[in-house]
Amino acid sequence: MSLGPVMLDVVGTALTADDIRRLQHPLVGGVILFARNFEDCEQLKALTASIHAVRQPPLLIAVDHEGGRVQRFREGFTKIPPMREFGKIWDKDRKKAMALAVEAGWILAAELRAHGVDFSFTPILDMDYGDSLVIGNRAFHLEARAINELAFSLMQGLKKGGMAAVGKHFPGHGFVVADSHVSIPIDEREFDQIAQNDMQPFRQMIDEGLPAIMPAHVIYPKVDDKPAGFSAKWLQKVLRERLGFNGVIFSDDLSMEGASVGGDVTTRSLAALNAGCDMALLCNRPDLADELLDNLVWKMSAQSIVRLTRMHGGHHPQSITQLRESGVFADAVKRVAMVGQSEGDFFA
Repeated sequence: MSLGPVMLDVVGTALTADDIRRLQHPLVGGVILFARNFEDCEQLKALTASIHAVRQPPLLIAVDHEGGRVQRFREGFTKIPPMREFGKIWDKDRKKAMALAVEAGWILAAELRAHGVDFSFTPILDMDYGDSLVIGNRAFHLEARAINELAFSLMQGLKKGGMAAVGKHFPGHGFVVADSHVSIPIDEREFDQIAQNDMQPFRQMIDEGLPAIMPAHVIYPKVDDKPAGFSAKWLQKVLRERLGFNGVIFSDDLSMEGASVGGDVTTRSLAALNAGCDMALLCNRPDLADELLDNLVWKMSAQSIVRLTRMHGGHHPQSITQLRESGVFADAVKRVAMVGQSEGDFFA
């Protein structure tokens, strides 16, 4: 059974009978984990092993584990600082900031891979305009060059740890104030303004081999009346054709308020898939997951299957014990742990 076009979550710290039933459905291709799925490191390893054992080829396992306030697993994992801290260092010492970003990516990936997670939805490529309620210090910087250099460095670190990068939120979520989790953000700018600014980090990272992208639940009415994740103009014309992107496109969570303009859950998912997404995410709504699996009709293209297969975690990961016994890894953890320390707690 090949990977399907839907990524779901699971209820708790171990698979239930309902979880297994859903994950065995041919439409499912992946699982996204949250803080509620984490109790401790051994439990997480057991959970990911049980998800991977549900079927062959194994389902993809993903998590939002960027650092700062978006880090789902804490106890037993290195605290990754918010990405803005690397941007602050970049302003003073570019090479130091880039070296630290590589180490942060390596630590993030190696620790997650040691626990059976295939990839994290990172890095943020949005510009830090200073106003966004949802992006904030998750963004590296306002300057495209800084974002590109730091995100590329992080991507190299992720790769070293056996993990593919996912750039988000195309074509840029940083300008709008509203949070797409709870409202429908609208960015009134002209296409050229977005292309010359917010799209530049995406363009550069695509040229450097970015494996996957997540579009924003933001409407850019000067381009299309649909949010970017439901828009063939954005995903096909701009992202695929104009920017030449050939990696995976993941929808953002279709249960978010920013996706509500798409209609019921099946209509939303079809809209995202028809617009050009390879995989549609649906989180925190088991009732809607059942509705979607009962009603969605979708044939995966061979191209989508190949793209998604590349998101499986790379080389066999070291155990967390082996990582901690490595002097090189321990030194990297110490250096990354110092980033932003002088300005208060990472999770404040």
